[in-house]
Amino acid sequence: MKTITVIIGDGISLEVSNAAMEVIKATGVNIGFDIKRAGPEILKNTGSLVEEGLYESLERNKVALKGPISTPIGYGFSSINVELRKKYNLYANIRPVKTMGGFSKYQDVDLVIFRENTEDLYAGVEKKISDDEMHSIKIITRGASERIAQAAFEYAVSSKRRKVSVVTKANIMKLTDGLFLEVARETSKKFKEIEFEEILVDNMCMQLVIDPSRYDIILTENLYGDILSDLCAGLVGGLGLLASANIGSDMAIFEAVHGTAPDIAGRNIANPTALILSAAILLDHIGCQSEGNSIRVAVEKTLANHENLTRDLMGNKGTNEFTEIVISNLK
Repeated sequence: MKTITVIIGDGISLEVSNAAMEVIKATGVNIGFDIKRAGPEILKNTGSLVEEGLYESLERNKVALKGPISTPIGYGFSSINVELRKKYNLYANIRPVKTMGGFSKYQDVDLVIFRENTEDLYAGVEKKISDDEMHSIKIITRGASERIAQAAFEYAVSSKRRKVSVVTKANIMKLTDGLFLEVARETSKKFKEIEFEEILVDNMCMQLVIDPSRYDIILTENLYGDILSDLCAGLVGGLGLLASANIGSDMAIFEAVHGTAPDIAGRNIANPTALILSAAILLDHIGCQSEGNSIRVAVEKTLANHENLTRDLMGNKGTNEFTEIVISNLK
């Protein structure tokens, strides 16, 4: 039996994590769950941001499903999400974006964002010069750029995608973004069957709003990828509908990227779709593609009937009811 680590944070994290685990179990796949807690509640009770044994569980199981964990804005402890990515060198953030359920005027969106996950401005190298001046350093390395570019092109081939679009601001940041672009160009030459294009990030934002169906694989740096991921989420109905994966050389963490929504925690109204879909790509990752695909089909079937929707999608179904419908659609 394969065991995966399940990291539960605060707010609605427990509810959506339970929903995802129930759906995984309903596929019949032979998986066990090693449940660990993290976030401000654990910090308050223990003085540590993560439950004892969490890191050991990750290092033993190599695969995790992670619910949302809150991070204070502008003060307090640093992001656990960023800490895990850095600690385990989870260099590729992969975000599938697909139209489901008719929540958007865009009907043919089916793209995947490959975001470099370990450096750029998110490396967290900041310096206080004075009370009136702060510096943040943008770090781009050839090695990290090569890893994410290779991953994007290999995925394009394996998933029968047609095009990779690299997104930078290399016209302004000629050294850092210039290096990322140079590496993308070099990598593209090894994949002649894949169309390759270059686009500036500001133009990309506009083009995605005009016609997102033009895009297939988006390859980009950390900051731009973060922004574009949320923009693309808005095109198809919001973060509550999107899965996310953080992949390293020997570890992978699959997560919902929406917030913890403390105002609705414990009220059985949270939408568990994002974490359920993240569970589907987790199953793909561990070789259970049939079960992963069955979850995606069940979710799409559930969302297609607007009587099944949760409140954030203007429906009236609770978390538990929605999960039960997804499970019934597995069969």
